[in-house]
Amino acid sequence: MASHLFCDGVRRRDFLRVGLLGTTGLSLSSYLRMAEAGELKNPRARSAIFIFLQGGPSHMDTFDLKPNASSELRGEFSPIQTNVPGVEISEHLPKLATCADKFAVMRGVSHNLGAHRFGVEYLSTGNRPLPSLQFPGYGAVVSKEMPGPVDLPDFVAVPRTPETSGYLGIRHAPFQTNAAPQSGRTFNVRGISLNKGLTLTDLERRRNLLKEVDTAMASHEAHSDLLQGLGGFSDRAYSIISSSRAREAFDIAKESPAITRMFDRSSFSQSCLLASRLVESGVRFVTLSTGGWDTHQDNFGRLKDRQLPMLDDGVAGLLKALDLKGLLETTTVFMVGEFGRTPKINERGGRDHYPRAMFALMAGGGLKGGLTVGESDAEGKGPKGEPITPDDLAATFYKTLGIDIEKEYHTSTGRPVMIVRNGKPIRELFA
Repeated sequence: MASHLFCDGVRRRDFLRVGLLGTTGLSLSSYLRMAEAGELKNPRARSAIFIFLQGGPSHMDTFDLKPNASSELRGEFSPIQTNVPGVEISEHLPKLATCADKFAVMRGVSHNLGAHRFGVEYLSTGNRPLPSLQFPGYGAVVSKEMPGPVDLPDFVAVPRTPETSGYLGIRHAPFQTNAAPQSGRTFNVRGISLNKGLTLTDLERRRNLLKEVDTAMASHEAHSDLLQGLGGFSDRAYSIISSSRAREAFDIAKESPAITRMFDRSSFSQSCLLASRLVESGVRFVTLSTGGWDTHQDNFGRLKDRQLPMLDDGVAGLLKALDLKGLLETTTVFMVGEFGRTPKINERGGRDHYPRAMFALMAGGGLKGGLTVGESDAEGKGPKGEPITPDDLAATFYKTLGIDIEKEYHTSTGRPVMIVRNGKPIRELFA
């Protein structure tokens, strides 16, 4: 549909909407202010891929190097120039350096929860943990707000995820593959693949038996959120397992050679390949979790020999594959761990937990690429100036998907809870 600009810069179709403003109580001046702030722009992303680096990756050896710091801080790695002038990252991320124009790095991200459990809860929900409430992870919220085709899972975790559905209930829990795909092998996913001679006729027979059990328990169902969730989950599961589209979506062997050759044979790279295929098929949210980042000892050997080459190949391949498929603009990619690591190297050649300074990476979804936003101080000990919080990251992520963070949900006890209680979108990332 054509959208012509008037002389004041207002698009014609937006101007036509102004005629309706009087009935909504929104003045023209308010409308124009909101439009200028970007609050009325349509979201570009229809799906998201969340990459969680479990254990807490070192910011100073990946995306926030400090080559001018003292030797006990700066470590063994040197920065290299990316394809964006002035943006440097670790020498052990050469493939990501060639596509830095496709992503933005947030530096000086900061919080104060140094235990794995609490850091994971904070960074996978965007809400600081409370003992009285379990917040839903990103995938659960996307599942609720942006349901996809009935014959595909909305929220897929490869292979597993620490995210939970929290107070949203089991209906929005992740579909976990419990295994990572292997190059050159058929990827059989329990709950998707029909294994050991099972046919759709057998599946229908089992489903009818379950319906009989459901009928017997119907009198209890009205009073049980769990049973209601399981009932919806069961219906959805049948639609998925009986769907040829779902089986095709998980079959990376059917991916084109042009895409396949962008990834090496490691399980993480193959998981990134699978993620690109899933969102192409219509899955709304995919989590990729990869551990090994808790480098209290031999930080540099572990990063150089395993962690960084794996990350470099997988994430660079993912971004390039999404771009080649024409999906990068409509898919938000968000990568983070639970915290950073200490600037000072310990006596075991490692770095310890350090939430005061860390990094995050975002790409796609209409966000600007080729940027570094925020800054840590000269020694990587904390943010220089205003910190970026996990809440801000969450607000930014949800904005790319058009999800209103101020929307209120209600727990099973009727307690109202906003999707993100604090935080604001990072304005520099939006065109």
